[in-house]
Amino acid sequence: MSQHESVVDLELIEAPWNKQVTVQEATWQGGFKTVRLRIKEGRRFTDLELDPVTAAHLGQVLSAWARANPGTGEGA
Repeated sequence: MSQHESVVDLELIEAPWNKQVTVQEATWQGGFKTVRLRIKEGRRFTDLELDPVTAAHLGQVLSAWARANPGTGEGA
């Protein structure tokens, strides 16, 4: 399996129920890039690596959901 050449933090998002989502850009050997969603729940981490096509699709789904559910989040 390939190793990262670099990982750059893009954003830290505080999510409901004491979770944190760190959005990172990972550059792999050969220059291939992925976006990583690193979800921290207590001491547990879950990493989700997405290619550009999958990240764009996920972004569209999340944006559509957020538009359909305005003001329903924690602290709204």
